[in-house]
Amino acid sequence: MKRPKSLTGPIAIVVGLAGVLAVGAGLSEHGGLWDRPASGSKPPPREFPVLEPSQPIRIAIPSIDVRAPVHGVGLADDGSISVPSVHRHNEAGWFDRGPTPGEFGPAIIVGHADTKDGPSIFYSLPKLKAGDRIEVTRRDRSVAIFEVNSVERFGKAKLPADRVYSDYTRPALRLITCGGRWVGGSIGYADNIVAFASLVETKDA
Repeated sequence: MKRPKSLTGPIAIVVGLAGVLAVGAGLSEHGGLWDRPASGSKPPPREFPVLEPSQPIRIAIPSIDVRAPVHGVGLADDGSISVPSVHRHNEAGWFDRGPTPGEFGPAIIVGHADTKDGPSIFYSLPKLKAGDRIEVTRRDRSVAIFEVNSVERFGKAKLPADRVYSDYTRPALRLITCGGRWVGGSIGYADNIVAFASLVETKDA
């Protein structure tokens, strides 16, 4: 198996900034305080496959009826993770400075919860449950299949950046969107929703 990547470069920058997310209809510019693992959380499996790097192109989450394209997003001017344009609010954004889904480490995929016109791609993310499957199709025509371990809410004060961004012990996935109460201004929603998932299987597209 490949060695995990070390936490360097832009990923380290993001962690140093407490994992802040870009302002938008979906995500806020502030991190959040981890409450506790969601009830019904599921530990990751002991055995797992590992894939070579390949950019994600589609995501499917059958339990919440999500099927959408994925495109790369980088860092915003303030050093935070960018989010998809509001004109592409029904697409997901993979953070292209981090691992691709299936490599060692946490691949980060972000998406809007809604816009002024209604629900967006990750509107139903809080409804995910431990054990639900997430399929990410990659450019090399492989599909990385992840199992949800927990879905958790973070208030916007502190973020457990190590837990979200720094676990390179296995191939993992983090889906991130906004949630909670709308407070407006530069904050937007009061919370962020993070789905933690682990790679359990691969297949051909």
